[in-house]
Amino acid sequence: MNFKDNLTKKAVTALTNLLISTMPKKCFTSREHSDGFMLTGDKKFTDTPGSKWTCGFGKASFTPADYNDKTYYIAGYDSNNPVKGVLDDLYARAIYLDDNTGNGGVIFCAIDCVGMSRRDINDIRRLVLESGRLGNVKSINISSTHTHAGVDTQGLWGEKIYKCGKNEEFMANLKIKAAQAIFEASENRKDGKLFMGYTPAENMQADVRTPETYDKNLTVFRFSPDDKSGDIYTVNFASHAELLGTTSLVSADFPAYLIKEIEESVPGSNAVFFNGAIGGMISAKEIKKVYRDSIDCEAYMKDFGRQLGKLALSVKNETELSPLINIKSKGISVPGDNTVLILARYLNVLNNDIIRTDKRNKVCILSEVGYMELGNKDAAVFLVPGELFPELYNGEFLTEKDSANRTKASYKKVLADMTDCRHKFVIGLCNDELGYILADNDFMLNEALPYINKATDHMDRDHYEETNSTGPETGRIILEETENLIRHAKQSLI
Repeated sequence: MNFKDNLTKKAVTALTNLLISTMPKKCFTSREHSDGFMLTGDKKFTDTPGSKWTCGFGKASFTPADYNDKTYYIAGYDSNNPVKGVLDDLYARAIYLDDNTGNGGVIFCAIDCVGMSRRDINDIRRLVLESGRLGNVKSINISSTHTHAGVDTQGLWGEKIYKCGKNEEFMANLKIKAAQAIFEASENRKDGKLFMGYTPAENMQADVRTPETYDKNLTVFRFSPDDKSGDIYTVNFASHAELLGTTSLVSADFPAYLIKEIEESVPGSNAVFFNGAIGGMISAKEIKKVYRDSIDCEAYMKDFGRQLGKLALSVKNETELSPLINIKSKGISVPGDNTVLILARYLNVLNNDIIRTDKRNKVCILSEVGYMELGNKDAAVFLVPGELFPELYNGEFLTEKDSANRTKASYKKVLADMTDCRHKFVIGLCNDELGYILADNDFMLNEALPYINKATDHMDRDHYEETNSTGPETGRIILEETENLIRHAKQSLI
């Protein structure tokens, strides 16, 4: 590093220290407050199934009808991109699932947005829990589909970098609508059978950063009610929902058309989409043409979603699951090393829960991890608060020679090695959005302006994703905390 770069780095460090030391008390919270509406799930896991499955579905649209009168910003690509129209509606879709063991039901809600902070998610949980309308519930989980054509729900895409892009009335309505979807799912629940299947979908995906690795399966859970009133499909697939490219039209992107394909093909059915481990970056096969705007992005996006919907309906290897849900969640803290994110929190552009640490002028971001098993070791689901790089799930790291730091990855276990379930997958952006969660041996920052300018490594690869991460320790903490959570939950089964 030359003298000028070294001076710049010292200036950035000094600015960060100043920001944290002068940050007002209202920016900080406590662990108790941040975890206050997180239901921790089962204290101990069990292998004794319940009597039957009970499941319900609900949805509510939160598309702003007054976009011609008020300014809303599209989130995902460029800042200062006001909404100019609506291609398709944004929804909160929820499922309620209970194994009737008496331990309580679980709720999963998927919101058509780029991402949400845990603080905003906790507002939804509070609305739900304080209503008293759900009865015995042991876990509430809310994830983002990661559409890059939704309304800004994080604050990062406003008119100016230092101005929050969120509309507070819109956010309040979104939270109410998400709660309504959850209430509807609870009220509409019926008895029936639950099936799981999956199919390869690797010809639909691309990884635009090495190592080229990702979950190649599209996983489907199908609930079939005893009264034959209509199946409920839950689909998991890993891909950035960014196929419209830079647009001023509101859209849920390909998940909307995946769902349309299922619901139009199966009369009376409902469907919900949950994204997977999409760091890396995992996207659609033709994403580079979308970046270059060399194809009809709208037509491609719709067709991509429809193809995924057809794939979901083509699953033939279904397994009927015994009525058993084991689930557990845990609050965690990760170092807030990213100067830009700290500045955004200082300016109230972001509203993530943060606390001071014992170290001078250091903060941590409060978040959570979760783990769920369905059936008799049939499915393991890792609930990850951000965009996980798939190698942290499957262990397919870059070698020492090829990694940015020319080191080996230093993790004791990756997620897939923490369970003996037959099928496993990740629900990403679940209960928080911490940005990209990278492997430590390939984490590289620009020396002069870390988290501001992207670095370039010895393989001439750029490291853009690091600028949108909380820091190099996030992946390790998520893995270790998840392993501890699973170990403690399963002590009664050993």
